[in-house]
Amino acid sequence: MSSDKTPERIWIIGASDGIGQALAKAWSARGAHVILSARSREPLEKLAAQLGRADVQVLDVADRASVQAAADAISADGPVDRIVHLAAMYDPGRIADLDPDKAAQIVTVNLTGSFHIAQIGPKVLRAGGQLALTGSVAGYVGLPQGQIYSASKAGVINLAESLRAERTDLDIRLICPGFVETRLTEKNDFKMPAIIKPEEAAKAIMKGLEGGSFEIHFPHRLTRSLKLIRALPYALSMRLTRRLSRED
Repeated sequence: MSSDKTPERIWIIGASDGIGQALAKAWSARGAHVILSARSREPLEKLAAQLGRADVQVLDVADRASVQAAADAISADGPVDRIVHLAAMYDPGRIADLDPDKAAQIVTVNLTGSFHIAQIGPKVLRAGGQLALTGSVAGYVGLPQGQIYSASKAGVINLAESLRAERTDLDIRLICPGFVETRLTEKNDFKMPAIIKPEEAAKAIMKGLEGGSFEIHFPHRLTRSLKLIRALPYALSMRLTRRLSRED
């Protein structure tokens, strides 16, 4: 194989920490040219300095103008091969206790932000390029204390399914992680089943994106159980999910 092969250009949105950072390191180690995006510049520039072959494009997925500006800057250097959108907000708690302004912000970042990427991202991709949106196993079923986060991720799953049906010219994928050790899951005060490290999540994502399945979900010991619950009639599934509530 020729050593002159052009490196993949991969745009990672939500690259400042957690899964996004682990993906950037793993892909860079394979020789890819990664483009790092998130709201804060400092952690991105620190990561880019470690990787060597990396660019930084600061953006806020909730701000369409900033997404468009980043996309325009990236396009100026040519098309990208893959876009992986991971940026998200999370604030656990009961629906009745959630601040409405925070709820609106979570929906804007998680769902509307994914919509912005779904519209703008394809214009940055090469012909037949890959666009991956990140849902969550929390979007499979309504879980206690999943609140608006679970609802927003259910919307992202639906959005990715619609995009897959519409954009036959692109390789549209859906990523649904279980519990991963990140700054988001640090907010949880309950035992998280089958929790994994960001590096394990990155490995599963990379393997899945190289394969042919629309959805990449992991770890299977958790995701398959939740998929089974989702497939049950409501009378059974809601009885099971209600047991997960800590309410007496």
